[in-house]
Amino acid sequence: MVKRIIVNIKTNDLFKADRFYQEILGLDLLMDHGWIKTLGSDEEAKVQISFAEQGGNDTEVPDLSIEVDAVDEIYHKMKEAGFKIIYEITDEDWGVRRFFVQDPFGKLINILSHQ
Repeated sequence: MVKRIIVNIKTNDLFKADRFYQEILGLDLLMDHGWIKTLGSDEEAKVQISFAEQGGNDTEVPDLSIEVDAVDEIYHKMKEAGFKIIYEITDEDWGVRRFFVQDPFGKLINILSHQ
């Protein structure tokens, strides 16, 4: 049985993750070996992996989906920090409020809250 799934993002600059993932999204530094940095939280979550032809409402398929408590607050922090919003904050038919943002590594991130 699968216990967890870990996402690895290749980079030559580990510090690029700090503002986006630690300061704005609030993830904690769990491990730092100099060549790999792992961020996370104590939240318990179901193991999930999704496969999609499109990202919903004919958007691109995001590289990561991150569920947060307060999507509007995170949206404003991302805009204030100058991160590129790819898909504006939207209430979707399937019960989520979300937006897409480009992270410092060029990854398309779907940030959402269930309504």
